[in-house]
Amino acid sequence: MIVGLIDSGLGMLPTSAWLKKLRPELDLILLMDPDQAPWGPKPDDWVVERVLGAVDRAMAAGAGVIVLPCNTASVTALTHVRAHLGPAVPVVGTVPAIKPAAAASNRIAVWATAATTASAYQARLIEEFASDRAVTPIACHGLADAIDRGDAEGVTAAIRAAVAATPADVESVVLGCTHYPLVATEIVAALPSGVQLFDSADAVARQTLRRIDELGDGDQGTGAVSVSLSGRDGFLPASALAYAEGRLLAGVQPVHQ
Repeated sequence: MIVGLIDSGLGMLPTSAWLKKLRPELDLILLMDPDQAPWGPKPDDWVVERVLGAVDRAMAAGAGVIVLPCNTASVTALTHVRAHLGPAVPVVGTVPAIKPAAAASNRIAVWATAATTASAYQARLIEEFASDRAVTPIACHGLADAIDRGDAEGVTAAIRAAVAATPADVESVVLGCTHYPLVATEIVAALPSGVQLFDSADAVARQTLRRIDELGDGDQGTGAVSVSLSGRDGFLPASALAYAEGRLLAGVQPVHQ
């Protein structure tokens, strides 16, 4: 069983690393799009087309399950991907962990990109799962881009700005961009003591494994991790090695398409 994971940049690393930890023998194809990253500011139709192109490349390389470990891709293209592939191919999307945060706390901040913060999608999630909680959306300007570049100073500055915009009495912070768990340690250190972080990478990985197990595929794989960069065979970018998740996945082989 081969899993294809699709995101414009390094936001796929936390979910990919969880899959590698939970099932080391699983074969992964990481499909990034450095030529056109980030996807967040792009028009919806453009994002859908770009994601579907990556889906087709993943399927041609042998993927049997597709994962969108990216909030932009999930919000914009998830239904299109499912319609494109049909019911035989499991497709797993990403939802910010607002529901579990609301179950554990009353005062919540949702850190996300500017596009996600302004989206009707996030507003609906807050209304559905946390309407009786005090929820503050925080647009973390530049944080995902700094993470993609491996820019430690940019990451620190963006986190500092997000903390300054976050209410001092917040009890939990939802990481509403899949890039942010890569710097979770630094985020925790910058927040007041006792603030809980919630992200969805672990849950997305576990849901992916449940869908794989439902297929009953007996081929356990070899643990290979392959990389596609805007349709070209490649390797994880050097910036990925700044993070533990990237280093875990770093023994890569080109994907032949």
